[in-house]
Amino acid sequence: RSMNLFLIVYLCILISKALINTVLKYVWQSEPFRDEPWYNQKTEPERKRNLFLRALTDFLAFMVLFNYIIPVSMYVTVEMQKFLGSYFLTWDEEMFDEDTGEGPLVNTSDLNEELGQIEYVFTDKTGTLTENNMEFVECCIEGHVYVPHVICNGQILHDCTGIDMIDSSPGGSGKEREELFFRALCLCHTVQVKDDDSVDGLKKNQLSRRSCIYISSSPDEVALVEGIQRLGYTYLRLKDNFMEILNRENNIEKFELLEVLSFDSVRRRMSVIVKSSTGDIFLFCKGADSSIFPRVKEGKIDQIRSRVERNAVEGLRTLCVAYKKLTAEEYSNAQKLLQNAKLALQDREKKLAEVYEKIERDFILLGATAVEDRLQEKAADTIEALQKAGIKVWVLTGDKMETAAATCYACKLFRRNTQILELTTKKIEEQSLHDVLFDLSKTVLRHNGSLTRDTFSGLSTDMQDYGLIIDGAALSLIMKPRQDGSSGNYRELFLEICRNCSAVLCCRMAPLQKAQIVKLIKLSKEHPITLAIGDGANDVSMILEAHVGIGIIGKEGRQAARNSDYAIPKFKHLKKMLLVHGHFYYVRISELVQYFFYKNVCFIFPQFLYQFFCGFSQQTLYDTAYLTLYNISFTSLPILLYGLMEQHVSADTLKREPSLYRDVAKNALLRWRAFIYWTFLGVFDAVVFFFGAYFLFDNTIVTSNGQMFGNWTFGTLVFTVLVFTVTLKLALDTHYWTWINHFMIWGSLVFYIIFSLLWGGIIWPFLNYQRMYYVFMQMLSSGPAWLGIILLITVSLLPDVLKKVLCRQLWPTATERIQNASRHCREHISEFTPLACLKSPRYRSSDCSNSPARRSNSHSKKMMFTHWRGVNYSVLPSVFGYSNKHCRSSAGHHYSGTGLETSV
Repeated sequence: RSMNLFLIVYLCILISKALINTVLKYVWQSEPFRDEPWYNQKTEPERKRNLFLRALTDFLAFMVLFNYIIPVSMYVTVEMQKFLGSYFLTWDEEMFDEDTGEGPLVNTSDLNEELGQIEYVFTDKTGTLTENNMEFVECCIEGHVYVPHVICNGQILHDCTGIDMIDSSPGGSGKEREELFFRALCLCHTVQVKDDDSVDGLKKNQLSRRSCIYISSSPDEVALVEGIQRLGYTYLRLKDNFMEILNRENNIEKFELLEVLSFDSVRRRMSVIVKSSTGDIFLFCKGADSSIFPRVKEGKIDQIRSRVERNAVEGLRTLCVAYKKLTAEEYSNAQKLLQNAKLALQDREKKLAEVYEKIERDFILLGATAVEDRLQEKAADTIEALQKAGIKVWVLTGDKMETAAATCYACKLFRRNTQILELTTKKIEEQSLHDVLFDLSKTVLRHNGSLTRDTFSGLSTDMQDYGLIIDGAALSLIMKPRQDGSSGNYRELFLEICRNCSAVLCCRMAPLQKAQIVKLIKLSKEHPITLAIGDGANDVSMILEAHVGIGIIGKEGRQAARNSDYAIPKFKHLKKMLLVHGHFYYVRISELVQYFFYKNVCFIFPQFLYQFFCGFSQQTLYDTAYLTLYNISFTSLPILLYGLMEQHVSADTLKREPSLYRDVAKNALLRWRAFIYWTFLGVFDAVVFFFGAYFLFDNTIVTSNGQMFGNWTFGTLVFTVLVFTVTLKLALDTHYWTWINHFMIWGSLVFYIIFSLLWGGIIWPFLNYQRMYYVFMQMLSSGPAWLGIILLITVSLLPDVLKKVLCRQLWPTATERIQNASRHCREHISEFTPLACLKSPRYRSSDCSNSPARRSNSHSKKMMFTHWRGVNYSVLPSVFGYSNKHCRSSAGHHYSGTGLETSV
């Protein structure tokens, strides 16, 4: 978008130039002797030609002459840079996951620079922040808690049934409910059994009584079936529509599978209708507590609800199990309803949902299960780094609020000092939505008069951090149009609350609600750049809605990875993708775009000035070969290589200092201020090229051999200074030098010289005329011309160099401070720092032996703090034997930090 806006500005400049030259041409030719000089008399048809047509022809001629100011080749270079640059992401070995054998994937290269502009990250929880590797922890049946193992003297005794008593052992009716619960979990699922050990990505349960592997689209179902197997009930197989299970007495029970009421994210439950060998028909249902409890008419609801809430607070995933017994008549009616809905040609899904709603009611509650899903490695570190980079992280999940909140605390989305604000159905039932929203708004905006929050930062420093928790039902009320036909007020109030919260958790979200949240933020008045990341098919709508979609190559299939712009193996890789690759991509393409406009201004503005000295006759300043090859050969490859390989700071520094991401936030390098600076720098350089060469030619001693320079020599001199200046300007901006950069930059200059020598030094037989013959050699034969070229290049580059030096010294950015520090201290003080360096006057230390670092094992070490060239270090002794009265240890360690006091 920035590039296109700049292009419109340059198009206006082009039209203005052509208009100015056209008008001035006719002003110039108003004098008869200027219109028809004696050496160029007009013919009679030319004199009678219509004035308007002549003016239009001249205008178009000037448009053609100046059209090189529009950098058409920039679009080609940008596409090449994006396409080739995307390979650096896929080649990153640090983002390769050895467990899965997967690396990052790039499905589109058009959004590379957007990775450096992200303001909001919307992430799923299960499989994204967590491993999606479910482990059965316990089940609760009518107040009795069952665990799949017994712990004795710290040892886990497998193949045992452990019962953690809450009240007492189940009686006769309790025993029947217990068996029904185990049968329900063995039957209510879509698990398939594989009698083979060689299944990709799965390992056989070595604790099972039967050699089999369970496969399912949902890891939860596998965890539940395996957990119940360790409690004595084993699911064997589905054969000829009969489900077989092995009970505790090693007897095989068979149940005929009559109907499956599939799980969906709206109902949040699934059911099966089965018929036992005795002829009884059961409907077993399992699902989220919010979808089961309202449909229960009997059972120990309070005890089970309290256990579910306790497990949710501990971060466990909970499911409730219920059943009801069907008579033959009830089943017959249900079957008819299901059959009619399945055969419907219109609104089939809606009709099925209505039938499911009729069937799934009046349950008897059996119990609940708890499954643990561990947090992914470095998930907390990644979220913390993103927040320090000024990115707001929102977690959107379908899980229970307590479960999701526990995970958010574990991954440091919420901190201990974060004040949690709730916008949930429970709150709205106590107060009206209007009152809840206004109370929350007053809370978060209370100190706005005295303290201001950085609205872009995910973390506040001087203010209380707030975390917001909202559920799907509350979001529906906020998004729902009000009676007067508008929902704008509630939305704006909700957005204002969210802007002042450091983190937001959205729980009990349906997939479409996730997309609604992303769209709401995306279309807010700030129009922030959003990123959505998820691992399953239920995250696809969110991924497609965000500006940048990232899929996790996880255990829930490849739908998310295939529908995303980028795919990564683990959530932790998002840190490097944004803070390093995104930062580099944006800086590179920003410089590329600004540089292209700059070098084209340098190129064509002398042509504009030249018209004032050639009677506005559309005479070109440069030879046609130079006009053609300037953007194609002489100046194209160095900037392309810069756009692929530049690293203004090292990748390690960007990972270590996430706040550097803010330096490029909000399109900082492509703002109008930067664009105007580059444009005026180009105009200044063009004026120096042209008038410097003009005044040099005005001197009669410019040629040592007495020959006079012509217009082609003058143009070649200007072009030579131009090519060298724009190339050296890029060299000055390059921080990361490799042999490829050296080859391209200096090779381009050498290629220009060789081409000019060949183009003007040989009589080419295929050319009708050769106006450049011997021009370049004649120019180089003049000593003053050499001096003029060197002088003009120096004068052209001087303002930019002065600006860089002054800005770095007086108003340095965070990035420039890091660059200065790394330049002053290229090799940080470490175990291998030479002693001569440590004894230099700039080095001073203070003894910390009075307060040694103490550990739990009572082992203490002495260390010294170091302040060297403005950077603080804590150094333990080197491995090569250096020691003094302050430090004595054979184990080397190096720690770097900021601030005058560093805690270790």
